[in-house]
Amino acid sequence: MTIASRTAASDAQIADKFDLRALSPEFYDDPYPTYRALREHAPVHRLPDGGVFLTRLSDMERVYKDTSVFSSDKKIEFLPKFGRTPLYEHHTASLIFNDPPLHTHVRKIINGALTPRTIAALEGDLVHLVDSLLDAMETKARAGRTVDLIDDYAIAIPVEVIGNLLNVPRDERGPLRDWSLAILGALEPVVTPEMAETGNRAVTDFVAYLKTLVSRRREKPGDPERDVLTRLIVGEGANEKLTEVELLQNCIFILNAGHETTTNLIGNGLALLLNHPESTRRLIADPGLVRTAVDEMLRFDSPVQLGNRFTTADTEIAGVKIAGGMSVNLCIGAANRDPAHFADPDLFDVSRSPNRHVAFASGPHQCIGVALARLEGRVSVSRFLDRFPNFRAAGPAVRAGRARFRGFTSLPVDLGI
Repeated sequence: MTIASRTAASDAQIADKFDLRALSPEFYDDPYPTYRALREHAPVHRLPDGGVFLTRLSDMERVYKDTSVFSSDKKIEFLPKFGRTPLYEHHTASLIFNDPPLHTHVRKIINGALTPRTIAALEGDLVHLVDSLLDAMETKARAGRTVDLIDDYAIAIPVEVIGNLLNVPRDERGPLRDWSLAILGALEPVVTPEMAETGNRAVTDFVAYLKTLVSRRREKPGDPERDVLTRLIVGEGANEKLTEVELLQNCIFILNAGHETTTNLIGNGLALLLNHPESTRRLIADPGLVRTAVDEMLRFDSPVQLGNRFTTADTEIAGVKIAGGMSVNLCIGAANRDPAHFADPDLFDVSRSPNRHVAFASGPHQCIGVALARLEGRVSVSRFLDRFPNFRAAGPAVRAGRARFRGFTSLPVDLGI
């Protein structure tokens, strides 16, 4: 048997035995060999629970577009998972886990708050924030202390940006990250009782805080052109207002969605540059490449690796029959390495164009914060490289150990100064 045939046989076995609820430590470290095996040998893989796991971009695009058969409404799926708990209320009221007309209603109001003008107005404050973090990291490095690109940089940027967007007082932002991590952690394929307890407590505390914030903002509204929370409270007219539950839960959604994913974008992106020094040199020589580089970071190591839908009727994908009421898992990380859509998909190319990845999903549920995430990525990467072009690893990077949200908990570096 040749090496190639042995590899093919091994990949076929990996694909056959894949179970989203029984992932190995090696998978969390590097899931892409598993994704490749699935894409090649079982692109519509039947999971033990009867649902399917998709790894080809074309199959996923069909699911993204057909909201009538492939539902985002998670009420049926999440009730046995969470029970009637704060986590259930949050995840079934937020924008991402709803279908039209509720999804359309909520998205219209949030879109009205996240206009191009609003996003553009954030850039000056974002540059100031990034520069202040770079100053603090340089001071820390010169004092002989190790700089960590997650704790000292990637975490702080989206917390401040989204905090500014909703005009959350700076001295009240401390708990936001921990609440976010606890709530999003409950979306992993396997949720332990401890994770559920922590997540429910986080939703309860988050809602209690937001009630006071919303009450203060009702008494003293901000400028709806710049203050997104005020815009959400006001709505788009007398018949286009959010209910109190929709308002509170979608404020949590905005803070969470804009926080963890962008932290991972920045961390994953800088880690890729650490591991691809030739790409770092290209970006330093040609800063204009930062736009395509950020999209390549999103494609190559997507901050969100998994999504899912729920079938509303019997259907089929690529000849595989799927009963109504089944989970359809969308593997964004695999689709973004699909050789049918990307030349040399395992090559990290900062000048890749076109680059029609699905890191932000696609169709009616495409991420509502696309423009803001790209802006944060461009500013954080370009200004970091301009300041510390000779940065290098100063210890082992530590992955967060999540399947749905892919990122690091630690990325120690020597700034090279």
